[in-house]
Amino acid sequence: MTVLHFLWLPILLSAVFSFIASFILHTALPWHHTDYAKVPDEDKVLAALRPFALAPGDYVLPRCDSPKHRNSPEFAAKLQQGPVLRATVMDNGGSGMGKSLALWFVYLLAISFLSGYVTCHALPANAAHRRVCLIAGVTSFLGYAGALWQMSIWYCRSWTTTIKATIDGLIYALLTAATFGWLWQR
Repeated sequence: MTVLHFLWLPILLSAVFSFIASFILHTALPWHHTDYAKVPDEDKVLAALRPFALAPGDYVLPRCDSPKHRNSPEFAAKLQQGPVLRATVMDNGGSGMGKSLALWFVYLLAISFLSGYVTCHALPANAAHRRVCLIAGVTSFLGYAGALWQMSIWYCRSWTTTIKATIDGLIYALLTAATFGWLWQR
């Protein structure tokens, strides 16, 4: 029996429950409202950047072109003078929430599927509720939060934002664990 055939309901429901929880965490509660700071004199900053017509993508300023340039006095002066930043430029007008929400749900399904796959292969069909919750919970937590910390370590993302996103991941993992434990075949 395939994992999808055996676990389609807990996979689907855990993704739905996590989707609802993420909606509540990001819209109904003030939990994430402080994740991004407002730039002082935003209108002037936007007006200054607009003529460059930056294509969507990730940027770093200042950027060195080679390891030799990284050690140059000119590059050191740019770093010292500042500002030093990493930025993601998105499409003008945004891409709309629909696409992002659909991709987010597909991601939730993927994490739930992989969690179910690992749990199904780690435990027998008649496994104890606690063991199912443990394996599904740890596996899904790694999927939701395992790679968040490298963004703060290497890319200077706010530690507060990373910790909040990790707590979000823990909530999604607990929902996934509870769903798999509840619907595990006995």
